[in-house]
Amino acid sequence: MLRLTLLCLLASYLLVAPPARSAANEPDYLAELIHQATAAQLAAQRHWQLLLHYRPNRAGGYTSEMDDPQFFLAPNGKTDPQAELAATLRYFFSTALVGSSGQTAQCAFIARYHWLKATLSIDDLRLPPQRCARFQRWVAELNPASITLIFTSAYMNNPASLFGHTLLRIDRQGQTEQTRLLAYTIGYAARVTSSNGLDYVVSGISGGFRGYFSIEPYYSLVKEYGDFENRDIWEYRLNLTKSQIGRMLMHLWELRNSYFDYYFFKENCAYQLLSLLEAANPELHLTDQFTGWTVPADTVRLLTSQPGLIAEITPRPAPSTQLRRQLTALSGQEQRAMNRLIHTPEWAQSAAFANLAAERQALILELASDYLRYRGIRETRDSNPHRDQIHGLLVARSHLNAASPPIPTPPYATQPELGHESSRAGVGIGRHQGEWFTELSVRAGYHDLLDPDAGYTPAAQIEVVGVSVRYYPERQRLSLDRLTVLDIVSLSPVDSLFFVPSWKVRAGLETVNLEECRYCLAFNLNGGIGLAAQTHWLDGELYFIFPELDITVSHAFGEPQRSGAGVTAGALVTLNDRWKILVSSTYLHYPWGDTSQELRAFFGLSHALAQNLVLRFELYHRDQNTQAALTLHAFF
Repeated sequence: MLRLTLLCLLASYLLVAPPARSAANEPDYLAELIHQATAAQLAAQRHWQLLLHYRPNRAGGYTSEMDDPQFFLAPNGKTDPQAELAATLRYFFSTALVGSSGQTAQCAFIARYHWLKATLSIDDLRLPPQRCARFQRWVAELNPASITLIFTSAYMNNPASLFGHTLLRIDRQGQTEQTRLLAYTIGYAARVTSSNGLDYVVSGISGGFRGYFSIEPYYSLVKEYGDFENRDIWEYRLNLTKSQIGRMLMHLWELRNSYFDYYFFKENCAYQLLSLLEAANPELHLTDQFTGWTVPADTVRLLTSQPGLIAEITPRPAPSTQLRRQLTALSGQEQRAMNRLIHTPEWAQSAAFANLAAERQALILELASDYLRYRGIRETRDSNPHRDQIHGLLVARSHLNAASPPIPTPPYATQPELGHESSRAGVGIGRHQGEWFTELSVRAGYHDLLDPDAGYTPAAQIEVVGVSVRYYPERQRLSLDRLTVLDIVSLSPVDSLFFVPSWKVRAGLETVNLEECRYCLAFNLNGGIGLAAQTHWLDGELYFIFPELDITVSHAFGEPQRSGAGVTAGALVTLNDRWKILVSSTYLHYPWGDTSQELRAFFGLSHALAQNLVLRFELYHRDQNTQAALTLHAFF
């Protein structure tokens, strides 16, 4: 009887109770949410504009940096934040598949959904949340606990990596020093669609390629950057809360299949990673610090300046760096012994090798086997052709009951935030052919051989867009002295283990002084491949020689151009952290066009007064012309 009574009461309730509320039964709820969002001006709030990558236009209004039309739900969403917000709310009520990933709006744009849900206090009964199983599985696989910024030093043999590279690592729950290679990284790069060198440069500068975010295992990138490209790595663990990491990953999920137009100098890897960190913590103002260009080292410098953002900094020197550092710890006799062991492991049984101290034998054997392992990876990227030699060395090492002495192996490229800023301006005075002049110079980037090495790859020069203007008061003449488009020098010292050629290339305008045409401008293109060697009598001396080709075009010549070849030899001497000297001498012979020959000599001395302030003296001789200048350079 009781059971029958309960059933009757339940039936009566079902007949008179209202149906369960849903989006379909609340047609006015969308209008209510849009009105609420409009009244609160949510489309103008920073968080919404960060999620849609809106930037204010100079003439008013906004334009998103996102270029994939499928990222927007409103036809004019790229330029209208309010229309995009209203369309986003509308699609939240739908089960239609949207975006490049083919999901419902709540799942395809999950960061937008969670922010609007929290900001508008969306009622789950009136707008039921949808289950985003793909996203949940993805986050579970990543298993995030913290985020680490990775900075890789410059790779001089790849134009896209001349200024270094940044990415983010997703550190897993319970990760240890031994397992961090298994973590995933977040990167942003151009999807290159052309193998033509000129098209590669033009498209990379002008936004002709599409840029995508990607997720890859950290170990594959360490192998590529460290093992194959010899790039030192610095790791910066970030102080992000659990909710901030969640917001960043939700926004990354929205961006995974969408593209931006890739601009090498501006919207590059470093810039887009900053936008992810802003989505994680909108209180960070990072991307708006970069208006003309974005240099990866500058972004690291900016992040380290944010109070409390960096938890710890860890170096990861490249295998070649570790080998070079250990090699310098060996005496000349020990280096010769190691070279002999590399080719003949059996020599470890000789009396000559046995005369060395046991700990030195251990060090030499370990270094020889590490070098063969490293060389095998670079030669084949698969199986090691030196397995038998490595086995023989390890057997010999196992017979020694001694530990090798620890050798510090810091990266050659020090922490980028310790270096000078990437742009530079200078003011100086000098004398040229008996006339005094004052000089103003500006360089967009980045670093030259006489600049302080801290934070930069040693013995590497990358100058981009530099202008120097001189004023001669005696003749009241203002003239352009030089315009550098690009000037790159890579000095790679060769030693008993490594044989890497040095190279240089330069393009720009320079002043030539002839009897027929004083202070005339000429376009010059110069390049060469050579060798460098290093000693350590002082802090470090690097000697170099370059066979080179040279082409100069100017109306100052009898012919419109002259082209030829020659050689440059010189030395770069680092006296200490503040003093550097560069000397060089060049002979050029021009058999084609305006036939001639030329001798040049250069002496430069720089003194770092502070991290971003350098005083420099330069003496330059070219044919019958000699000039000297004292310049104060400030980096900014």
